[in-house]
Amino acid sequence: MPPALVDQIRRYAADEPIANVVIGTKLTVHGGRLPTVGRCQDGLMGAGELHGRKPEQDAIAELLAGARAGTSSSLVLRGEPGIGKTALLDHAAAAAGDMRLVRGTGVEFEAELPFSGLQMLLRPALGSLAALPGPQRAALEAAFGLGPADGCEPMLVGLAVLSLLTEYADETGLLCLVDDAQWLDRASREVLLFAARRLHAERVVMIFAVRDGEGTFPAPGLPELRLTGLAPAAAAALLDRHPLTPAVRHRLLAEACGNPLALLELPAALAAENGSAFPPGALPLTSRLQLAFHGQVSRMPQASQSLLLVAAADETAELAVILRAAATLGAAIEDLAPAERAGLVLHGDINGTAIRFRHPLIRAAVYQRAPLGQRLAVHRALAAALGPEHADRRAWHLAAAATEADEEVAAALERTAARARERSGHEAAAAAYERAARLTVEPDARAHREALAAEAALEAGDLERARTLGCRAARRLDKSPTVKARVAHVRALADFWQGSYSTAHRLLLDGAELIRDADPARAAVLLIQAVHTSWYLGERQLAATLDLLGALPLDDADPLAPVGRYLVHLDRSRSEQPPPLGDTLAAMRRGGQASDQAIMILCGAALASGQDADAYELAIALAAEHRARGGAGRLPTVLFFVVEGEVFTGRHLDALATASEALGLARDTGQHQWVSQFSSVLAYLDAAKGEEAACRRNAEQGLAGATPGTISPGAPWAHWSLGLLDLGLGRPEAALARFERLTREPMRHHICATRSTPDLVESAVRVGAPERAAEPLARFEWWAGSVRQPWADALVLRCRGLLATDDRAEAFYTAALELHDQDGRALEYARTALLYGEWLRRARRKAEARGPLRDAVEVFDRIGMRPWAERARGELTATGAQDQGPRAGGGMAAGLTPQELQIARLAAQGLSNRDIAAQLFLSHRTVGYHLYKAYPKLGVVSRGELKEFADQLRL
Repeated sequence: MPPALVDQIRRYAADEPIANVVIGTKLTVHGGRLPTVGRCQDGLMGAGELHGRKPEQDAIAELLAGARAGTSSSLVLRGEPGIGKTALLDHAAAAAGDMRLVRGTGVEFEAELPFSGLQMLLRPALGSLAALPGPQRAALEAAFGLGPADGCEPMLVGLAVLSLLTEYADETGLLCLVDDAQWLDRASREVLLFAARRLHAERVVMIFAVRDGEGTFPAPGLPELRLTGLAPAAAAALLDRHPLTPAVRHRLLAEACGNPLALLELPAALAAENGSAFPPGALPLTSRLQLAFHGQVSRMPQASQSLLLVAAADETAELAVILRAAATLGAAIEDLAPAERAGLVLHGDINGTAIRFRHPLIRAAVYQRAPLGQRLAVHRALAAALGPEHADRRAWHLAAAATEADEEVAAALERTAARARERSGHEAAAAAYERAARLTVEPDARAHREALAAEAALEAGDLERARTLGCRAARRLDKSPTVKARVAHVRALADFWQGSYSTAHRLLLDGAELIRDADPARAAVLLIQAVHTSWYLGERQLAATLDLLGALPLDDADPLAPVGRYLVHLDRSRSEQPPPLGDTLAAMRRGGQASDQAIMILCGAALASGQDADAYELAIALAAEHRARGGAGRLPTVLFFVVEGEVFTGRHLDALATASEALGLARDTGQHQWVSQFSSVLAYLDAAKGEEAACRRNAEQGLAGATPGTISPGAPWAHWSLGLLDLGLGRPEAALARFERLTREPMRHHICATRSTPDLVESAVRVGAPERAAEPLARFEWWAGSVRQPWADALVLRCRGLLATDDRAEAFYTAALELHDQDGRALEYARTALLYGEWLRRARRKAEARGPLRDAVEVFDRIGMRPWAERARGELTATGAQDQGPRAGGGMAAGLTPQELQIARLAAQGLSNRDIAAQLFLSHRTVGYHLYKAYPKLGVVSRGELKEFADQLRL
């Protein structure tokens, strides 16, 4: 590099301290990059043209223009090694102008260290940490090892990253670039993807470059751009810089297939080998490129090769550590010069503290093609060069150098795994526990570590790995029923979350049986989980599981004892009323702290037992707790109980807001079960409004994912939704067929099967087949008798009114209307009023029919149930009443999107944008954007005016 340019860079760096500035003897030129330099606020990047990449450049320009206009976006670039992904990232950095820049690279050897990739990426932005809310700041500091690790929620780190990017973007915008994202440690990957999916109005652009065929970077929901080889003209232009014979030129163009790096590197490799290297088709392209780089390395002096190997094996590129390790191998700083002159490394950061390889394939070539003995020696040297403050890195280097079982190294890895788990780095913990197990001699200790690895893999969401590790541990265990039960629990959860309900259920029952007498408290945990799995298998399996739970010799003081006593009432053979949920919760808390799983299943059981108000109150409290501690991953489970309570009470606008938020969170956190469930709930809300296309689209999502012999999680709600759609649109035969599916195994004990029975009765009466409703109604009457709720008794009376063939129908209808909670369950009141009004009109009592029909019209209009409102209005017109015409439903909030409604409600309560952002897992800029859009729809111009309409924003 010219001395004048070096001086210019150093002067700039002295004026504005930055990270990720590259200083070296050669700039990256692959992918058609011309070696020129331009200034960006947080780094110096090349600014030349790219050959043959105009569509990709235009796409990046559009993203940057959007950020300057105030919106955010993300993009995933995918392609084979050398295809030009890094060159496009360089182009984006150069085109960013005065936007701020953070840039990082995934490193294969860092995959075992949680949040290592994230920390390197966000280093320039850490000065903005102080602007984050306290819990978010603490979570990010813990993740980076800058503060105490308290086992915070993983997605709280994701929210903190979103907030940090927002703060650092300021008013100029921010470009976030991640190269080789497939090598990011999982913890970094998950939080970056969470942040990317929740970008909206922060002026942030995130671009990830991902290499095909190595590592993994699933990014569903993010836009992707796949890079292919350059067109012939662009490829030829790149090759023009090399003096080649026509034959060699033709061969390279044919073999490179437009790969820019191959077009630039293979000619040099051929020249070095007198044109004899790499027979056509002998090796895949990546291997040919690695050989090309290795050829350059192999011509270095031996000391330089040793130094490069140390740098390739060290994941942080810290020069001080590399030199300490290299010294034991006879290499020193002077031995770096030949590699710099050859352009293999870029001697980077501004104060000369790090070594960067010019291309990731150079690192791979250096490390992978070194003899095994040299690699082992390098890892031992690196372990010796690292002090106690780098205990995790040291443990991994010791493990890489181990050639046989070593308890000291295994114990160090186990400690590393425990630290990673505390920081929510569950995948890193699983890797450390697994490697520790392989280095363990004693069989029981090895099985114990494999069990820990399986648990960590499960927590990381790596279900296949969890199952494999669990099976491996189970095979080794002969004498420890406690560990066997733990392994069975892990394997069962992995199977359950992948839809293998029967296998999961059997594992849970077997595990509980192993420790039933020795550890009944632990057995109760497994059996409570088995209640959940049996819910998807059928009524018989549920009853058998509840019998086992009820017979467990559990101490009355155990917090799970009252949980078991409450759950046994899910067995339909029991006629007694379940105890109040509040009493059960109080008894449970007196016994100590119960798991979230136990409380969640209590919430669901309360809904199944008709204790809707208590279940809703508990779900709302749990949701508030999860929001306060950043539990985005667990929130969808709680919000499902919230939304069920809102649907059952006819609060459809509330339910739409809840379900929309929860569906977004479930997608952003990869929880397919809840994507299925909430899609089906949205289908129900669509059905109520008569929106057929949307209903069928959401129901299809809810029905997806079924496996042989099992149903999808959202199937019950999906069938209820499609039945309600047909009933509302005047297709009772199709509706009845849908509702009858819910009366059969494995769904007939589900909440949807129970609650849809009045719809089934109405459909059967409308098709003239009331006998088809007899058995389902008998079950519903038994259930209503056991739950002893006035609103349930009112529904029974409505069904009897529908089935009555004489004047007794009137008595049933009027008794039902008296029992209905007209305020708390207006929808059910309106449904009964409509049926009663229709009966009165058919009895030629038109004047009397107008009152209940008007009541029905008002409720249906307000809720937005268009087909039902039209039906009631038609009946009202037939009585001779004047048609007032349809009225807009939902009041002043009707024109808001679900997210705008949520934000407006919270703002009306006095919460700041930052408080709202923390609750909804958004950035404060996105909150402000939605408020700006909501104000004109509500007819207000300020937060102060919004507070005056707080009551009107709720149904």
